[in-house]
Amino acid sequence: MLFSILFIIYFLVSITFAVTVVFLERRNVGATWAWLMVLFFLPGLGFVIYLLLGQNLSRRKIYKIQEDRIKFVQSFIYDQLEELPHTKFNDPEAHRYMDMIYMNMKTAYSVYTQNNEVEIFTDGQAKFNSLFKSIEEAKDHIHLMYYIVHDGLLGRSLINVLSQKAAAGVQVRFLYDDVGSSDLPKHFFDKLIQAGGEVAAFFPSKIPYFNLRVNYRNHRKLAIIDGSHGYIGGFNIGDEYLGLDAFFGYWRDTHLKITGTGVLQMQAQFGLDWNLSSTKQIVTDLRYFPSLEPIGKVGLQIVSSGPNQSEEQIENAYVKMIHTAKDRVFLQSPYFIPDESLITALKIASYSGVTVKLMLPAKGDNRWVQWASFSYLEELLDAGVECYLYEKGFLHAKTIVIDGQVSSVGTANLDNRSLKLNFEVNAFMYDSGIAGQLEQIYLDDLKSCRQLTLTEHQQRPLSRKLKEAIARLLSPIL
Repeated sequence: MLFSILFIIYFLVSITFAVTVVFLERRNVGATWAWLMVLFFLPGLGFVIYLLLGQNLSRRKIYKIQEDRIKFVQSFIYDQLEELPHTKFNDPEAHRYMDMIYMNMKTAYSVYTQNNEVEIFTDGQAKFNSLFKSIEEAKDHIHLMYYIVHDGLLGRSLINVLSQKAAAGVQVRFLYDDVGSSDLPKHFFDKLIQAGGEVAAFFPSKIPYFNLRVNYRNHRKLAIIDGSHGYIGGFNIGDEYLGLDAFFGYWRDTHLKITGTGVLQMQAQFGLDWNLSSTKQIVTDLRYFPSLEPIGKVGLQIVSSGPNQSEEQIENAYVKMIHTAKDRVFLQSPYFIPDESLITALKIASYSGVTVKLMLPAKGDNRWVQWASFSYLEELLDAGVECYLYEKGFLHAKTIVIDGQVSSVGTANLDNRSLKLNFEVNAFMYDSGIAGQLEQIYLDDLKSCRQLTLTEHQQRPLSRKLKEAIARLLSPIL
């Protein structure tokens, strides 16, 4: 009898407290209902899950991140806003996207530069060969930021070359995410630190091997060398990204090497994230922001988003791109859990006669996320969207190409976690040449895909439909 009374009291207190917290944090309606379901059907355990996954980033920390970011860019962004209507674009087609460039300037404080050279990598070996070469040629500083770092062949090789550069007097900083790289041994960075390098963890836990803040992770992947060229895209640091993992097999990803003034905004983002994570602050110094001679003609913006901002800048840019489409939309993402604005944009484009192609991995790395992803496909297929499942290996690329004219490559997936909860960064490129290359890569990838038809999707087993239905209800918090 006493046990029953205690359980009822525990149940009521847990539910009341958790529900109160959920509503007071004013999260979106979908996420609120998803959390209420978890709390109702898993009393006690649901509250523990909420502590791990559901807490909002503290307003004090949000304010600090946002304040630092605004201070850094406000001195020159407003001048460029006024000059934008008079800009002479290297690619005449870029003029069509002036309103999108303006939006990214206004809401994401993203500077537009058009003297960049861009190299595209779709294979891990090629990307890391290039990165290692850049590191070996570094003269002043090396700044690296990765979500996942594994203690494997690639990770140890990277630490070795970084340690050599640090010992030679090059300034080396390495920022990693505490949750994404949670399996790293404590001694992993010792060699680099002993050589003079600096290492910091993003939002680390005060409890070893246990971090209560599973959300709000730094999912960005940036590498900046001497302030003149940088890398951005989907590859993390691990042997699986070289295709050496038996489960994943071939790893299909997309990464960019950017040379030009667009790198300066990548540098700025690294500095902001580093200063939030390390007691050894980066002081604004011209050595990190050198004057660069024009190298290429690619126009681009580096756009960052995260829970510290009032708008979902990367998602807004995705939606804006889709709405501008006149002929074709090509999308690739390993995860697909769209909100209403994104799925509506895709359906409207298809209804308007635009060819919309969506490519997802045939084999996912998370069952619940894949079930949730597939739950959205029927309405898209019914609207005329073409869906393709990549079968050569694991598709991890985050690429959007519109009309062969404008494109985006970066770290943000087409899911709630990337677009609303994590810290992300993408390159938006206003150049027909780069868009054409990415479009051809996409068409080549289609050769390794199986098209999913509406009829086939509707005939999937009832058990699969039930799993998808449950996963979709929880999708706002996956």
